[in-house]
Amino acid sequence: MQRARFIQSLILLFSFTLLLVPDCLAQETEVPFVAHHQLSIVLSHAHVFEGRDDQGNREVLSLPCWGIDYTYHFTGKWAAGIHTDFIIEKYAVQKNLASGKEKETIQRSYPIAPAIVGIYKLNEHWSFLLGMGGEFAKEEDFLLTRAGIEYGYELPKGWELLGSLGYDFKWNAYDTWTLGIGIGRSF
Repeated sequence: MQRARFIQSLILLFSFTLLLVPDCLAQETEVPFVAHHQLSIVLSHAHVFEGRDDQGNREVLSLPCWGIDYTYHFTGKWAAGIHTDFIIEKYAVQKNLASGKEKETIQRSYPIAPAIVGIYKLNEHWSFLLGMGGEFAKEEDFLLTRAGIEYGYELPKGWELLGSLGYDFKWNAYDTWTLGIGIGRSF
């Protein structure tokens, strides 16, 4: 009887040890943060809900767009950068004007929209950004406010795969949503 209890105690102790040892051995060594630069290229589509077709009728536009983003990560949670969108198409859009004024349709030719953004990294994957910039085209330039969210997946050797959703509010003009996928490299 004593021997059976002793064997049961050993089995229980052994089982308990097997449960705890992996946790004790799996030491999480947090890599210290090092400030770094990142350059990304993003392939996206810019969606304009106030677009106009050739006859002037309302049309939702989905325009091809490239993004080139430079970001400097100065802490583990905060970064800043210049994110630039290049819409590679000509299109017509109706301007949002103050109430009471007649709405105007304007042409846009290959606009470039750089913005200086601040970025908050919520966790390992999700980042939120907010900033100001401008949209420049030969017809007219507009001030813009940019907000966005990005999901990044770290790859080996400083590479990152990312998905982005952005919103550009162009003051006294029109708004644009962008949805894209890209790749970045830290250095």
